[in-house]
Amino acid sequence: MNKVLHFFAIAIFLSILTVQTSAQNKMVVYQTDFGLKDGAVSEMKGVAMSVSPDLKLFDLTHEIPAYNIWEAAYRLEQTVRYWPKGTVFVSVVDPGVGTSRKSVVLKTKSGHFIVTPDNGTLTLVAQSLGIAEVREIDEAINRRKDSQKSYTFHGRDVYSYTAARLAAGVITFAQVGPPLAGKIISIPYQYATLAGKTLKGDIPVLDVQYGNVWTNIPGDLFNKLKPKFGDKLHVTIFNKSKQVYEGDMPYSQTFGEVAEGKPLAYLNSLLQLSFALNMGDFAKMYHVKSGADWSVEVSLK
Repeated sequence: MNKVLHFFAIAIFLSILTVQTSAQNKMVVYQTDFGLKDGAVSEMKGVAMSVSPDLKLFDLTHEIPAYNIWEAAYRLEQTVRYWPKGTVFVSVVDPGVGTSRKSVVLKTKSGHFIVTPDNGTLTLVAQSLGIAEVREIDEAINRRKDSQKSYTFHGRDVYSYTAARLAAGVITFAQVGPPLAGKIISIPYQYATLAGKTLKGDIPVLDVQYGNVWTNIPGDLFNKLKPKFGDKLHVTIFNKSKQVYEGDMPYSQTFGEVAEGKPLAYLNSLLQLSFALNMGDFAKMYHVKSGADWSVEVSLK
């Protein structure tokens, strides 16, 4: 009986160990501002496949505007939650490459991993999915062999390499490096709030294909105004506190509810309050852009 119990104890231990070391799902998702005109993205994926050919590699986007850390933060916020628990993301928008900025891996409370420079990229996803733990990458261990003389391509030599090792189970999360001392770097912006009968929020991103303006005001907060389709909204848009747009528009279920070229408010695919021109480009027409410096105020008329 003792031998049987001993056998089962070992089996249980090995099962627990396997779960701990294979918490990742061998999926790696890449985001950069590199574009696809050269071989940079392919180099990163080649490094990952050299770690383990069993990995599954995907792209979030490689069309983040150059150096735009805020948009990188938003695209992670938009996307991460829809991937299976255990997925490892690599986000490289890194204007400070080679400087003293830290290289980290964030584990969210949802069980996702994000490998990135700590430069503000984690601002939004850390707030929405929560921080389970952040570790600073130990480059003495988690850096591609013979790459120490390369100072400007950490996406390939550090981030993709570390992400592949983590996703493949070559290392555990604890083996990424030591816990990060202090807080992650965050970009300040206007949170979505309701003050009296006025909603405030920011414009994190544009629907670039059509020029629609997306806010960070969620539908459940907007619904506290008790709007009905057809109600007029008074909308004011600011850039660094300077008013850029002011106007009224109906809250609409579809674009076709207003005449061509007329403005409307609607809930976008992420169920966030947004503004558009039917068959037109709202952002271009009114010179609206996006980012932490852009904010909006909305009230019912």
